[in-house]
Amino acid sequence: MSKIGLLVEGGGMKCAYGAGVLDIFLKENIEFPYVCGVSAGAANAASFVAKQYGRNKRFYTEHVNEPDYASMKNFVKKGNFFDLDYIYGTLSEKGGADELDFETLMSNPTELVFPATNAVTGQARFFTKNDLKPDDFSPVKATSALPVICKPILIDGNYYYDGGIVASIPVRKMMEDGCDKIVAVMSKHRGYMMKPQGHKAVYTMWLRRNFPKTVELINRRHKQYNASMRKLLALQREKKALIYYVPDEIKVKTTTNDDRITTKLYEAGFRDGEKNMDILRRFMEE
Repeated sequence: MSKIGLLVEGGGMKCAYGAGVLDIFLKENIEFPYVCGVSAGAANAASFVAKQYGRNKRFYTEHVNEPDYASMKNFVKKGNFFDLDYIYGTLSEKGGADELDFETLMSNPTELVFPATNAVTGQARFFTKNDLKPDDFSPVKATSALPVICKPILIDGNYYYDGGIVASIPVRKMMEDGCDKIVAVMSKHRGYMMKPQGHKAVYTMWLRRNFPKTVELINRRHKQYNASMRKLLALQREKKALIYYVPDEIKVKTTTNDDRITTKLYEAGFRDGEKNMDILRRFMEE
């Protein structure tokens, strides 16, 4: 029997689309033995494995309006545009206003994996749900810490940045972990290929003193992303991958906090998940 892995791509607020797809999966009782989430996709994946229908939607369409969620004021005051301590601490940890169901997350046999980038060495570290604690979601903060607009996250004496820098689409990792089929929920449009990173002078100036390896990785991130995307498309041609894409007509910035746009994106994901449910079931049964 196939081991089918669910891949949830990162992309900041673009991941509202994936939140919609995952909610229809929960509604239809679709389960996977293995889930890999990247950056904000890891947060989506955690709620999915915890079986919390609607929780991700609230973060993209309700909590996003809260002053401590994401803003230039946060960046000036705390050095983080996205206040990861608020999102994955105040809101999410034990006793938080929108607590992650840690007990269900841990009791679910589904493997949960998410990458972060060691800011000093440039190496990928793949955290699992076993690295989480009810009152400490630092690994999720680490995979979500976008360079420049977020501070790196310190774990076990090492600084980490966003997992997408080193493993945007971790197809190889998933296959190494035994997945022979992949359902991929993307935050990009069909046909997207990444271009070299913009604002090179800014991130180079900001990071080169303490984290030169991170600068090198960002410089060639587009090559890593596109190679992984081509591998995923090759699997699709072999009928070993099923891919969900953001509709072409919806344009979203990674850092948007416009709940009208994120609601539209969530609803598009929910519709696509519902529309393609029969295709998904056949893919998983073959």
